[in-house]
Amino acid sequence: MSSPDRRVALVVTLVGGAAFVVLAALLVPWQPVPGGTPAPVAVSSVFTPEQLARGEEYARWSRVLSWSSLAVSLVVSCVLGFSRWGQRLVGRLPGWWWVRVVLAVAVVVLVGRVCTLPFSVALRRRALDHGLSNQAWSGFAADVARTEIVQIVALSLLLLVLVGCARLWPRVWPAVAGGLLAVLVLAGSFVYPVLVEPLFNEFRPLEAGSLRTDILALADREGVSVDDVLVADASRRTTTLNAYVSGFGSTRRVVLYDNLVDDVPRAQVLSVVAHELAHAKHDDVLTGSLLGAAGAVFGVGLLALVVGGLSRRGRPSMPEPAVVPLVLALLAIGTFLASPVQNTISRQIETRADVDALEVTRDPGAFEAVQRQLALRSLADPTPPALSQFWFGSHPTGLTRIAIAQQLAERGFDD
Repeated sequence: MSSPDRRVALVVTLVGGAAFVVLAALLVPWQPVPGGTPAPVAVSSVFTPEQLARGEEYARWSRVLSWSSLAVSLVVSCVLGFSRWGQRLVGRLPGWWWVRVVLAVAVVVLVGRVCTLPFSVALRRRALDHGLSNQAWSGFAADVARTEIVQIVALSLLLLVLVGCARLWPRVWPAVAGGLLAVLVLAGSFVYPVLVEPLFNEFRPLEAGSLRTDILALADREGVSVDDVLVADASRRTTTLNAYVSGFGSTRRVVLYDNLVDDVPRAQVLSVVAHELAHAKHDDVLTGSLLGAAGAVFGVGLLALVVGGLSRRGRPSMPEPAVVPLVLALLAIGTFLASPVQNTISRQIETRADVDALEVTRDPGAFEAVQRQLALRSLADPTPPALSQFWFGSHPTGLTRIAIAQQLAERGFDD
């Protein structure tokens, strides 16, 4: 990977950063709750001491295992990326340059997976022991394999664009690669529901009946065009409850877990669906994709500055595939450091969806009940450490969400 023109790298970095800031300022709801976000309700008003102790115990050790896995992953990435071990590991791979890049990505990803697999197995055992999953180990192994394949494909596309642009346009490759990767981020988000999600779940339309009629009526009240609502066979993998929206435009879909449909009272299901429909109403997936595209441009600019800095220190341009471990290490570090920004934005968007759901259903009791149900079924920690919530929390805590429901109910939903 050649050293680009420093001015080009700076311009790409500034354009990507400025685009991210502008999009975040315009599209992210920074004041989503009328009257301001309230303090969480008292945990004792929602959970019994036994429920609280069980959730805290499960979450505590799950955090230890997850953070340990993350730390090992970062260490492995840095060792491979910033030492000669990584270059030696991938330096003798055969084939054309693009073949060597793909093979190098696969080698680095699989080394990282092998090193973190014990933590994944331990987390899996805890989920089984606590009744959060009923999936066989063979199914777990298949999911791990599919996940690694998807990751290798995605990272290979990233590296092929970077290395290919650096080969063709040695001085201006950051500008070309940044633009191409921004397009790929948007395209990936668009095709994800139809290409990737079917690898992990089977989907069926929600059968005709009163629930489907109520959901379509709810969508009409929220002003959301919904052709159909899909149900995923998630219960073969997990006992936890969930629903989500993915894709945008013609690939947008609202998906409910089958155990949510089967195990939860109707009013609570509608509360969850109203939340997801709010995401569709505000095109939140598209918002996240646009922010991701701007972040990709910013990241390419930073990478180019790093490569240029190495060159100015006398380090020659790195050949393929030796550059792959370095780029993946920088990506791992950047992803970790960007987590607070990403999750802060996510919490604001999720809060707006909660507010919209409450205002359209006018049923705070069902909302509070389903928040309690979600926490109990997943053994969530109602009061996570502040740093953990800030760095890794993609949603407001359940206690905060219940406080929002109570505040809106007291205001009479008139704002």
